[in-house]
Amino acid sequence: MQTTQNSKLIKASPETIYKALTDPSAIEVWQVPGDMTGKIHYFDLKQNGGYSMSLFYPETEEKMKGKTSAKEDRFTSKFIELSPYKKIIQAIKFDSLDPAFANEMIMEITMQPVDDRTKVTFLFKNLPEGINPSDNEAGTISSLEKLAKYVA
Repeated sequence: MQTTQNSKLIKASPETIYKALTDPSAIEVWQVPGDMTGKIHYFDLKQNGGYSMSLFYPETEEKMKGKTSAKEDRFTSKFIELSPYKKIIQAIKFDSLDPAFANEMIMEITMQPVDDRTKVTFLFKNLPEGINPSDNEAGTISSLEKLAKYVA
């Protein structure tokens, strides 16, 4: 079972960060790695609720292939735990015909106040075998940078 973990100290309160982590229009901005774009199809912020989202690769992308179609990664996320200002746990499943992406992975986001900042940690568990852990870490670092800019 593959796991990855990345953290970043962000100059914002846990309340501000939690709001960005649970606002669909914010998620479309910060959760999208690199030059990709995002679109949320539905969103239900409650325990056992969740959302469906597509990440679209730029037309110029030649190395990476989408999990759902040539230029799209579509997934559903179920909220397992919503602990305001502390933790969000989601179960994520990609819409893909490729069995290498069939596993449900867990994304656990924790927020820990540190002086006037918040340490935000993303822990991914049970990465599908088709996801390279180093690619997942690079995407997470990009998303954390975008989150920091979004809440600045």
